Amino acid sequence: MKAAKVIGIASAIVVIILTGFLYFKFYFVYSEGVNEGDINYFQREGFIFKTYEGKMIQSGFNSHNVKTTIQSNEFKFSVEDKAVADKINESPNRQIKLHWKRYLGTLPWRGNSQYVVDDVLSVSAQQ
Repeated sequence: MKAAKVIGIASAIVVIILTGFLYFKFYFVYSEGVNEGDINYFQREGFIFKTYEGKMIQSGFNSHNVKTTIQSNEFKFSVEDKAVADKINESPNRQIKLHWKRYLGTLPWRGNSQYVVDDVLSVSAQQ
């Protein structure tokens, strides 16, 4: 009887640890923020799980040393919500501000990126 009890307790501890690891890896929001820029591409892709994937170009200035240069950063992201994806698709050639959440791991049905956009905060007027 004692061996069965020890195995049961050990199994419960392993399940709790595994559940905690999976939660923190795939569902815990590590950080969240806002990025603004121009959408370089936005598409729906995938073999089994069709997800929305995009890349935003953020332009800015780099003022290291004496010279100031123009630089751009890329922000790769995924979108889960079709309504948010539709808002992005309806905003070509405009500055767009996106709210995102960063997870520590990716899930196939959530997209290819750790950064998952969950809201479009603003879209600039047509350029």
